[in-house]
Amino acid sequence: MTDQTHQLRGQRPTSLFTDHYELTMLQAALRSGAAHRRSVFEVFTRRLPEGRRYGVLAGTGRLLEGLADFRFADDELAFLDRQGVVDDTTLAWLADFRFSGNIYGYAEGEAYFPQSPVLQVESSFAEACILETYILSILNYDSAVASAASRMTSAAGDRACVEMGSRRINEEAAVAAARAAIIAGFTATSNLEAGIRYGIPTLGTAAHSFTLLHDSERDAFQAQVDALGADTTLLVDTYEVEQGVRTAVAVAGRALRNVRLDSGDLVEQAHWVRQLLDELGNQDTGIMVTSDLDEFAIAYLKSAPVNTYGVGTRLVTGSAAPTASMVYKLVSRQNDDGEWIDVAKASTGKASYGGRKHAARRLNAHGFATAELVGVNQPPATDANDRALMHEFVRDGQIVSGWTGPEAVTRAAQRHRDSLAELPNVVRRLQPGEAALSTFVDGMG
Repeated sequence: MTDQTHQLRGQRPTSLFTDHYELTMLQAALRSGAAHRRSVFEVFTRRLPEGRRYGVLAGTGRLLEGLADFRFADDELAFLDRQGVVDDTTLAWLADFRFSGNIYGYAEGEAYFPQSPVLQVESSFAEACILETYILSILNYDSAVASAASRMTSAAGDRACVEMGSRRINEEAAVAAARAAIIAGFTATSNLEAGIRYGIPTLGTAAHSFTLLHDSERDAFQAQVDALGADTTLLVDTYEVEQGVRTAVAVAGRALRNVRLDSGDLVEQAHWVRQLLDELGNQDTGIMVTSDLDEFAIAYLKSAPVNTYGVGTRLVTGSAAPTASMVYKLVSRQNDDGEWIDVAKASTGKASYGGRKHAARRLNAHGFATAELVGVNQPPATDANDRALMHEFVRDGQIVSGWTGPEAVTRAAQRHRDSLAELPNVVRRLQPGEAALSTFVDGMG
């Protein structure tokens, strides 16, 4: 594991970001002797959120960064011992734990569909078992945010979207949300921690409290321009919007970058504010809108002369789909003779496919996707146009370079752009519908 990865995560181990029962399963498997059996676990979703046509995978890079610190140091072992979570034999095993297996999956930023094997962990049962909660907690949240963000940037078209939801979630989720949003096409974040960890552009100017602090709106605007320069964004709706715009222009002049609207009928306001700015000679001053935006509000604002959308609460809560509903299932394991056995859950409504999966996207002669192909224990039948989807992230416990840190965010954002470009145009519709691509597992839909 690299020093950079440790710096991204800090030195606190990530091993207790897990559920109690992962370790009690480990203890029981060690007792039965089955813990050593080589196993394959896969992450997938059985269905997309209602009405959604695709999902966007995010969080893989964060997962790999955290894997570097997934260990049980003295404090963690003492806690488990003090609470009686596991016995001495299990504590001894945990003290020596370092992940030594392999991890494969879809590239971060890739679109996924029901039954897409977005992540695959191959190791002993013991090693894979204790990673379950950690993996799912990252992929479910980050992918939910990225999926919502993708719908928002698609609705925004060539207009910029800025992530600004840090105050609506906990501090680590805020960093994760900013990172996921950038992957799905947002241009910047208000979160400085996300900026230093991942090289993400950050921005921000002032809130209503800054205006209220000063004796007048003009005094507030003048103080901001004196400190930050005229090329800034002034919030013009603390009092009366028309007077706010006039004051902003009087203070900052034609160099004013944006005025920001945060309340009221944003469509109506944007139209007459644009006209007012033009009349005042500020044709190059843009309009930024905020106020609980989601993909539907952004689409509604398409007719308005808006330049930038600032999105917070709805984005970081997944825009009505706060989880990607991904699961982590054992699909194959070895017996004591070393033979591989396919296994699968058969519960009503929760059945899955056993066997190690291989995935590809079927593309037509024009490079547009027509289906998701999943082969069991062998690659699916493909032709020269099709694109393999599985990549190697970890080999014998060592992270493959390029999948963590700022480089991974840039790479994932490009993957998102390329992935969406090859999908059917139906993915750009916000109306509820079926998944844009059908998934065929071993030739069966």
